[in-house]
Amino acid sequence: MLYPLHELWRTGLAPLAYWADANARIYSAQDSWLSTLPGSQRTAAGFELMYRLGKDYEKPEFGIHQIDVEGRSIPVVERVELEKPFCRLLRFKRYHDQADGLARMKDDPTVLVVAPLSGHHATLLRDTVRTLLADHKVYITDWTDARMVPTDAGAFHLDDYVACVQEFIRHIGAERLHVISVCQPTVPVLAAISLMAARGEPLPRSMTMMGGPIDARRSPTAVDNLATRQPLWWFENSVIHTVPANYPGVGRRVYPGFLQHLGFVAMNPERHGLSHWDFYQDLVKGDLSSAESHRKFYDEYNAVLDMPAEYYLDTIRTVFQEHLLPRGLWDVAGERVDPSKIRDCALLTIEGELDDISGAGQTRAAHDLCTGIPAARRRHITAEGAGHYGIFSGRRWRTEIYPQVRSFIAALNRKKKR
Repeated sequence: MLYPLHELWRTGLAPLAYWADANARIYSAQDSWLSTLPGSQRTAAGFELMYRLGKDYEKPEFGIHQIDVEGRSIPVVERVELEKPFCRLLRFKRYHDQADGLARMKDDPTVLVVAPLSGHHATLLRDTVRTLLADHKVYITDWTDARMVPTDAGAFHLDDYVACVQEFIRHIGAERLHVISVCQPTVPVLAAISLMAARGEPLPRSMTMMGGPIDARRSPTAVDNLATRQPLWWFENSVIHTVPANYPGVGRRVYPGFLQHLGFVAMNPERHGLSHWDFYQDLVKGDLSSAESHRKFYDEYNAVLDMPAEYYLDTIRTVFQEHLLPRGLWDVAGERVDPSKIRDCALLTIEGELDDISGAGQTRAAHDLCTGIPAARRRHITAEGAGHYGIFSGRRWRTEIYPQVRSFIAALNRKKKR
């Protein structure tokens, strides 16, 4: 009954949120006489804070319509390459009005960004995509909110995730592709490429793994400890619920996004509380730039999706409780996952020094598993001072980490041409 009760609460809160939004605008609009009253700015700030705490956060748009390349504004069009029930393969197509610029872009490496299916939407990687677009052709996995998938589409397991990644690699063309996985998908991506290698299929030129739990036994974090503290049946009985009748996926078993969001906030309640207090103070002081930064961050952070129950429970068991990948005991659809079979795919791993989600060494563990890749084609980066989000978003990603990723991919492209 928890999911229907949440929907009832959300529906009941909506009029209050709309009312608070209207009052925030009335007391802050320059052409409103109420904005001239003493204390109007503080009143407007209080109403906007109330609105943002009570509003419903929908999936944001990527909103990448143009990028700057060599001082020129280059149009970008987002389009769907493939659509499956639980995921869409998106491509960000760049256009150029100069023949020489168009020729250069055609020679740019192709990148598939595999986004996490772990609560937030793929738009969380907007900064990752926008940065990559300056020098690459970019695709990304856009996972569908499970509550929007009808039950006749069937279940979605971790094995299906692996198969989905393989299908996208084949569709784009493995021989000209570089795969970048961020956080949770490092595990299924490594499995997908390992199985392709064992079958003798063409492999991507490289795989870049960023802040993922390849071996969650190393430097366990609060996330890892939570997954191991309780048995699997506890997760199934405590966090798995059924989608109510007001969504297309009615009857589907999911790990609801609102419960995931509570978990995110519970990890750092003081930081989020202080952030909202600072937002209120910025509005009172008239610091509109800082207030807008807060809005943008929480519009993304508070937008969450439901995960298919089968996939979530598979991940808890396989990755965090039984550690089947690093122990060499993971079977996907009857095939053993053996990363040592990978030969012709370079490996780059990236960790954040201050990552409190994937601890130090968890991603680097891929090097111990991929023994078939020559040492000259493997590299590791530890980003000093970076937390989990800092390795794929923000200033440190753009100025420190991305240039190394770009150089790694470009070097492999040059060698392939020779």
